[in-house]
Amino acid sequence: MKESLDLTEFTPKKLRTLRNNLNNRIESFGTHGDGAKELQKSHMLAGMSEGQCKAMLQLVLREMKRRSRE
Repeated sequence: MKESLDLTEFTPKKLRTLRNNLNNRIESFGTHGDGAKELQKSHMLAGMSEGQCKAMLQLVLREMKRRSRE
C-alpha cells in the first residue's frame, strides 16, 4: 500500500468494498500461498502481504463496528 489510509474518511460503501477485497485477497493467499496472483500497481492492495491484509481487515472491521454504534 502506498500510503496510510484514514478509514474514518471512507464512505460506508467504500469500507464494505475494501472489506470484501481484503477477504478475497486473504482467501487467495490461503488457496495459492506465495503463488497468489500479483495485483496491478494501481490496485489499493498491491504489494501487501497476507499479514498486512489481515491487519488491515481488522482495522476495517473495527471502523465498521465503531460506526454501527453511532
